[in-house]
Amino acid sequence: MHFWTADLCDELGDKVQVADDIFRSFGRCKKFSGEVVTIELDEDNRGLIELLKSDGDGKVAVVDVKAKYVAVVGENLALLAHKNGWRGLVINGYVRDTHIIKEIDLGILALGTCPKRSSKISDAKKDIELNFANIAFRNGQKIYVDNDGIVVI
Repeated sequence: MHFWTADLCDELGDKVQVADDIFRSFGRCKKFSGEVVTIELDEDNRGLIELLKSDGDGKVAVVDVKAKYVAVVGENLALLAHKNGWRGLVINGYVRDTHIIKEIDLGILALGTCPKRSSKISDAKKDIELNFANIAFRNGQKIYVDNDGIVVI
């Protein structure tokens, strides 16, 4: 991958959105990029499971759980995402099984960890605008992540 978020900010100025520094990195990949695919969950990760079963080549799932304190991604979903070619996950929420997901060749950013798994109570909303971390995420945008941060074009 031939990009650096700082260089993108220098080159594109106001054309980039820069995320607030609220995320921690949990996957093996610390640098990744791709096309944004959005999904909003209300603790229930079944919609995310279905999304990650699809071809993720060149894509990054941006997941909004409204920062509820339950884990929507763990070992099984991280492995599913990797198997289906997803480049990364950016989660406004929490993950678990970090002792395993740190070894999976996938970019995973989340607010933190929670040992409690998500409940199965409601449907997901896919392909909608999500707003968190001072960014308006929309399907089809490009997202770039490295050690300096997250930028969206």
